Amino acid sequence: MGGFIPLGDASRPPTRFAVVTLLIIVLNVWVFFQELTYGDRFVYIWSAVPNRIIHGHAWITILTSMFMHASWMHIIGNMIYLWAFGREIENAMGPIRFAIFYLIGGIVAMSAQILGDPFSRIPALGASGAIAAVMGAFLITFPRDRIRTLVFFLIFFRITLIPAALLIGFWFVMQVLNVGSVAQVRTGGVAYLAHIGGFLFGVVTAKLFISPQRMTYRRFS
Repeated sequence: MGGFIPLGDASRPPTRFAVVTLLIIVLNVWVFFQELTYGDRFVYIWSAVPNRIIHGHAWITILTSMFMHASWMHIIGNMIYLWAFGREIENAMGPIRFAIFYLIGGIVAMSAQILGDPFSRIPALGASGAIAAVMGAFLITFPRDRIRTLVFFLIFFRITLIPAALLIGFWFVMQVLNVGSVAQVRTGGVAYLAHIGGFLFGVVTAKLFISPQRMTYRRFS
């Protein structure tokens, strides 16, 4: 009935084109169309099934599942969040470091889910864990930036500026409150524990990937 959609950082002008962020989005879209083309068998083969992985099978799916989605709303929502927060983090890290950070963050996030429910046979898929890592990095790097956000309730909506610390902090609290539940989707689910794992990875490691020479100043406080 209500919620918010981050649209981008209003506090700093883009200084470089976010080529890696765009490539990740293109790759996610391409994989999603492969899912639509080849159906449930394709999804099951390449999504992460914890019970299968802990028995030593299909470890590659810890990586491939990061680029899969269960529905149009799933992929659209994830890509909006990635575009809103990923561009500035890529700008701060540099393309190569950002690509490495994103992939490791996604692997850590999926591993957190597997460890949290190792005997589950529900396929887990989605970029949410890797994007959570990006959001964690954003919180640590640009906590005072204002995020241009679409806030809506029923048929009412408006675009407003919300501090990153408040917006991302609220998002994280919601993930913590939902630990243990799984968002059911057409072909499986995405555990909130993966979001938490990815987010904490971003918070803890962001400073290791940030390049001070690439930082841009805020447009306003």
